[in-house]
Amino acid sequence: MKLPRRNFLHLAASAAALPALSRLARAQAYPSRPVRIIVPFAPAGSTDIVARLMGQWLSERLSQQFVVENRPGAGSNIGTEAVVAAPADGYTLLLAGPANVISMTLYDKLNFSFTRDIAPIASIMRFPFVLEVHPSVPAKTVPEFMAYAKANPGKLNMASAGTGTATHLTGELFKMMTGLNILHVPYRGAGPALIDMIGGQVQLTFDTVPGSIEHIRAGRLRALAVTGAARSDVLPDIPTVGDFVPGYESSGWHGVAAPKNTPTEIIDKLNKEINVALTEPRIKERIADLGGTVFAGSPSDFSKLIVEETKKWAKVIKFSGAKPEG
Repeated sequence: MKLPRRNFLHLAASAAALPALSRLARAQAYPSRPVRIIVPFAPAGSTDIVARLMGQWLSERLSQQFVVENRPGAGSNIGTEAVVAAPADGYTLLLAGPANVISMTLYDKLNFSFTRDIAPIASIMRFPFVLEVHPSVPAKTVPEFMAYAKANPGKLNMASAGTGTATHLTGELFKMMTGLNILHVPYRGAGPALIDMIGGQVQLTFDTVPGSIEHIRAGRLRALAVTGAARSDVLPDIPTVGDFVPGYESSGWHGVAAPKNTPTEIIDKLNKEINVALTEPRIKERIADLGGTVFAGSPSDFSKLIVEETKKWAKVIKFSGAKPEG
């Protein structure tokens, strides 16, 4: 049976619209069951805190539970691989950070590529580190410290939370851009590094602001500069490293990502909700408590950050010769 031309065109147009309607329906229905947010680190750290903050918000806004699941190990790679291997349906998300882009170069053989196998959803926050010294170091400014380190090559020890961590590579970037000869001393976590810093066994570290601020205020450590592009709101009198080393900048960041091929409609829905969250005073205040600032944007903005950070830290890793700890 032949259809009249008008009926045929109407049916063809309806058929063409079905995929778009299906995608719209899928986005409107999402989420219809609990969603996992995988944190590739142990509980209680800043990554975990941010995940739980966003999880609570999304649970309230989307009327489904967003459950945080900690999968620590291998410098974030165990948790990240679990997300990469999950179905691309929006029900398994990753709380991503600097370790993800660092691992791309630090590890020779991974079962995934972060930039290829992950779909960025939304950035959440950025935060600086703080360049601090033990009070026994006779330097109160970055130029004074650089002069002191230059006069004592190889005699100053720089503590970090471990080889290949953001605190380590932030220090290596400083060494790379200043040409200073400073010995790196890796620890198993920021806590042990700070204990030896306060005890004077090591002279220099780049720590998170929340981790050190009480020691700075008590005079147990001396802050020389923050590593971000601007001064920290909680340390407003402390300059940036970039004020003295032109072009220097190092910031940590957190964001949400999903397996590649996750439907665009779901990514856009989550991005919209997260960006709304970042306008809420209580969430902005909590982020400030973590020493950070709100860092909202589109999925493409977050993707651009990931690409830039991957290239940046690849150069620093190659300069430092860093290898994963056994």
